[in-house]
Parts: sequence; C-alpha cells; structure tokens
Amino acid sequence: MMFDKFVKAVTSIAGWLNWVACASLTLMVMLVLVDICGNKFFKVPLPGGIELVSLLSVAAIAFAIAQTQVTHGHIEVEMLVRKLPRTAQKTIASIVYCLGICLFIILAWQSFSYGLSLQSSSEVSMTLRLPYYPFVWALGLCSLAVVLVLIMQMIKMLRNMK
Repeated sequence: MMFDKFVKAVTSIAGWLNWVACASLTLMVMLVLVDICGNKFFKVPLPGGIELVSLLSVAAIAFAIAQTQVTHGHIEVEMLVRKLPRTAQKTIASIVYCLGICLFIILAWQSFSYGLSLQSSSEVSMTLRLPYYPFVWALGLCSLAVVLVLIMQMIKMLRNMK
C-alpha cells in the first residue's frame, strides 16, 4: 500500500518533469525557427538565440532523464545476465541500481554545489546575461528525481525476483 503510493508519486514527478522537457524542446524549435526566419528574410537574427537554445537543451535533457528511466528507455545490456541463475541476476541488478543511485546522488550534490558557486560569482551568459545557476540547480533537482526512480525500480525488482 505504502509502496504503491511511492510508485505513484515518483512516476507522477517523472511525468511532470518530462512535460517541462517537452516544453523546453518545443520552445527550442520555435526559437530556432524564429532565428532562421529572422536571419534569412529580415537579415535580423534573434539576439541570444544560440544561448537560449543551449540553455533550453540542458533543460530538455535534464528534465527528460527521470521519465526515460521510468520507461527503461536507456540502453540496458542484459544478454549475458539473462542466462545466469536468478540469484546472480538479482545480485548484479542490485549492484547496478546501487551504482546508478550513487552516481545520481553525486551528480545532484555536485550540481547544487556548483550552482552555489555560480550564484556567488554572479556567472551569466555572454549576450543575454542570464544566470547559469538555475539551470545547474535544475540538473541537480532532476538527478534527485532519477535517484527516486532508481530506488523505486530496485525495490520492484527485488520484490518480483523472490
């Protein structure tokens, strides 16, 4: 019962983050279209268009990672593992999930730390003078969502492989 609520909450969070990724991607396409049309037809490119597309691509990728993990959309190499006994499969999967959890915890921690550094140094983009730290913090937030997804999937795997 409690685990079902956790699964629902984590998949809901991943879904909402994915909507942000979709919005970022849509906005990127619109900005590129405006920049190309402005440059080709009116000889006026969109000021800071490349910066905006770069920052939005960070958002699109970061916010899509959790949902991609929910749907197992990342590359998984299981050819050899499937031939092993169930206990070996469970052990290897647990190790892989633990390594993934550690990786994304470190990524979140370093993203928040680096974001604080960028904020204190007032680091901004060159043309539009947009601060970088919110994008770095967003990466940290999305990394924490991936940690939750990996924990959820590891618990599911351990429950199903009894």
